[in-house]
Amino acid sequence: MTTTTIILDAPGGFGQYGQLIMLGAIALVFYFFMIRPQVKKAKDHKKLISELKKGDKVITTAGIHGRIIDMNEATFLIEVESGAKIRFDKSAVSLDATKAVVAPAKA
Repeated sequence: MTTTTIILDAPGGFGQYGQLIMLGAIALVFYFFMIRPQVKKAKDHKKLISELKKGDKVITTAGIHGRIIDMNEATFLIEVESGAKIRFDKSAVSLDATKAVVAPAKA
């Protein structure tokens, strides 16, 4: 028997409600360690996308670096270094390189 089984089944323990309490505790752990961080990350990404404007430098999820030259409701037109223009879905932008801070190199 495990310690939790002994405690929950012991006289004066939680009895039949022990399993229900443990299930509730597991649900809380899943919420705080898995669901809540994902919702926060999605909310932050949506805010990042809404704040982008023409002229901002961005990095896409594919790793393509470029500058926004045009935008509409669902897409960005990004110009890369070679002068090529590529249209990306707004969700494909992963980082605003204009505001990204690069840590100084240690000598």
